[in-house]
Amino acid sequence: MLRLLHTADWHLGHTLHGRERTREHVAFLEFLLEALEAERADALLVAGDVFDAANPPASAVALFYRFLAKAWTRRPELTVVIIGGNHDSASRLEAPHPLLDALGRLHVVGALPRRGAGLDEDRLVIPLPGPGGRVEALAVAVPYLRPADLALEAPGAEATLSAVHALHARALEAARARARGGEALVVLSHLHLAGGRVSELSERRVLCGSLPAEDEALFPDDVAYAALGHLHLAQAVGGRAHVRYAGSPIPLSFDERHYPHQVVVVELQGGRARAIRSLRVPQVQELRRVPGDEPRPLAEVVGALAALPDAGETPEETWPFIEVRVALTAPEPALRSTVEAALEGKAARLLRIAPPSTTGTGAALGEAAGERTLHDLHHEEVFLMKWTRDHGAPPPAEVMAAYHELVEGLLRAEAA
Repeated sequence: MLRLLHTADWHLGHTLHGRERTREHVAFLEFLLEALEAERADALLVAGDVFDAANPPASAVALFYRFLAKAWTRRPELTVVIIGGNHDSASRLEAPHPLLDALGRLHVVGALPRRGAGLDEDRLVIPLPGPGGRVEALAVAVPYLRPADLALEAPGAEATLSAVHALHARALEAARARARGGEALVVLSHLHLAGGRVSELSERRVLCGSLPAEDEALFPDDVAYAALGHLHLAQAVGGRAHVRYAGSPIPLSFDERHYPHQVVVVELQGGRARAIRSLRVPQVQELRRVPGDEPRPLAEVVGALAALPDAGETPEETWPFIEVRVALTAPEPALRSTVEAALEGKAARLLRIAPPSTTGTGAALGEAAGERTLHDLHHEEVFLMKWTRDHGAPPPAEVMAAYHELVEGLLRAEAA
């Protein structure tokens, strides 16, 4: 029997309205180390978005490598497979590949691996040995696909969908050709399947768009398990328990504070998934909306803030992050100072006052289009919004390919 742990969307280096999340990520990675040991895991699958940004802070990179070192200390025979997500820089993720490859137990596929004009199947298909050293599964590692990876003859959703299916099919054929009999087929992929529930304020729609979850051609019947990344809500998709998003290990927005943050344990035997279960990730940082999800009048909000526990001797690092939601009947210039005064001496850290409602629609005057700021946007989203505004349509595939080539070149130059 082969036991896998599936996780994704770590977003190391993430900040929430200016507050860094290192304490939470340290706690999660320690939990993951304990889970790997307690479950006697043979392989760890990380389905993309290891980092929150293409150029993560040095502290996040150090945290990542410290985790890997500790993982092999606890589980010396552990195989680790990591694919790149839309937040990751493929070149940065793969930069230490020659050194890591020498370890033999770490496989990082940041971008679609190429050999000449074709796929590098030796990097795309990864053997997963079991406790006795015998290969019991073959992992097909498909990172986030950019337009340049798909070689689209024409732009559009239909062409993209066809190219994504063709690429997954070629990768699975390469795995089948390497099978010696009885190995389970496992796919890692970072993409957005239609039917998956999303958090609009923290999940950025990937360029490959929305693929039909019910289309079994993407993950056919002989796939024992599909380890997916990108959607932060842990969920099975399309009514199939073995096609699954692990979800993010910590909430990446206030909307995600009630998500079931978890990692997935998969037991493979006889080429199939014998059991799939989840391990809930303990949360060390509370996210709280005051007075609740719905904006309320200022007097009610002030009363709710006043009812919060006093700080006393409790360490500040344990105080909850607070988002205040206010409904106003008229503009209130002293809103922030009023909220801050109500929080004086309370065991709470104010992260944000949501744009208060004065329009009757839940959005502030002049802000009815939404609550996201430039700080919340990925550089790719900024480019897409700018291009669409100037040209009246999304950028064509060749423009996006040039954009990604430019960004990757800048990141390589910065890392050199």
